[in-house]
Parts: sequence; C-alpha cells; structure tokens
Amino acid sequence: MKLRRLLDVLSAYLPLIVLALLACGSWWLVRSMPTLSNPQANKPVRQDPDYRLRDFSVKSFNAKGQMTREVTGQTAKHFPATEELHIEEIRIFAQNESGGTMNAQAQQGVSSDDGAKVTLIGQAQAIKHPQADSPQIELRGERLVALPDEDRVVSDDPVHITRGRDVFTANSMDFSSKTGEYALQGRVRGSLVAKPPKP
Repeated sequence: MKLRRLLDVLSAYLPLIVLALLACGSWWLVRSMPTLSNPQANKPVRQDPDYRLRDFSVKSFNAKGQMTREVTGQTAKHFPATEELHIEEIRIFAQNESGGTMNAQAQQGVSSDDGAKVTLIGQAQAIKHPQADSPQIELRGERLVALPDEDRVVSDDPVHITRGRDVFTANSMDFSSKTGEYALQGRVRGSLVAKPPKP
C-alpha cells in the first residue's frame, strides 16, 4: 500500500519534475554555448584616427621583388571608419611591368587601405616620363584620381595636359599610363605643334 501511494504521489508530481529538469537543462545549454550575437558587430566604428604617421614612406613590390610603387608624405592619419589614409604633401612613384615610370604629387592625398585608389587634391600633378617613342606627358588639376593597379589617372574636374610640346585642356579625363592614351570630355581645347622635319 505504501509503495502504491508513493507511486501515486510521484505520478502526480512527475510533470513538474520533468519541467524543472528541462528548465535546468536549457539554462545550462544557454550558459555553455557561445553567444550567437557578436558584441563586436554592434560596437560603433571609431571616427577618430587610430594611428598617425610622420615623414613616412611605403613601398610595394611585385613577385619578382621589384618595387612597383612608393608613397611618401609629410604626415598621415588613418581613419578606420572609412578605411582611408589621409596624407599631407603626398608624393607617389609608380612603375609598370613595361618599365614605364610616373611621378605624382599634391598638397593632400586620400588613399584606400589597399592602395588601389589614391585621390590627389590641391595642385595635383602627375608626370609620365618619356619612353621609347612616347614623349613626356604631364597632367595637372585640382583633383586627380590615381588607380595604380589599372595604370590609370582619371579626373572629373578640369585638367591641363602637356604631351611633349602639345597642350590640351578638358573638363574631365581618363588617362592610361600603360598605353599613353587619354579620353577627354567636356570642353576640349588643344594646341598641336608640328614636329620638325627630320634632317
């Protein structure tokens, strides 16, 4: 009789015991599992610079160990929010696979973290040095955008171009330093100087 009475009591409280065990198991599982929400994902990205440089030089090399690009500046600030490096008194030297070289400079520069895009601001200038039959080409403007990986310099602002003794102006430009060709748009003006006859 006592055993039967005990079984009756246990059967009456069995659902409560099972629920209590399930609740404890769920609590233990939640405490043991890593959190699904990444607390870093909700952390706001800092807007102020995370590091600064002074009188610096950054060089890039190809697989053969040859220097393809060098960026120097007076000062620089890196902004993690935009993944950009803001440079004062920027200077750039670049060399492509065919040996063509180009120098560029400006009062300020904004470079992406991967260096694929560098915006030159304030008295911007880029010079492609003569090579074989190609004369020296000089680009000037208040804003030039260098795309080193594509060997291009583009601008949506007015530009002044000197190619040898020829002079051009345009409202926008897309210049390929690899081929020496450039596409000019907007109001385009040019002054061509005839080559002297060969003796």
